[in-house]
Amino acid sequence: MLLVDDILFFPVTSIFWIFREVGKIAHDELAGEAQSITEQLRLLYMQLETGRITETQFDAEEKLLLDRLDAVNSRLKDEEDPEEPDIVASEDDTGNS
Repeated sequence: MLLVDDILFFPVTSIFWIFREVGKIAHDELAGEAQSITEQLRLLYMQLETGRITETQFDAEEKLLLDRLDAVNSRLKDEEDPEEPDIVASEDDTGNS
């Protein structure tokens, strides 16, 4: 019976596997984007220290990068801590009052 169950549920389990893999790839891409933004911030600080950009240019670009980083981090946090929906217990639907 176990073999029959495996054969019958193979399409469902394979679709769930595909969704898990796509989710892992999306999470890795977001983490890579966060690292890229962090690297851009480091380069921006270096440009400010060497005098290649002014403080106003630095402030404007830093704000954009920090906003993007916050957005990426909030998406990563939402993926890690999904909110579970509240399940409300319903009364017995057998018709007994």
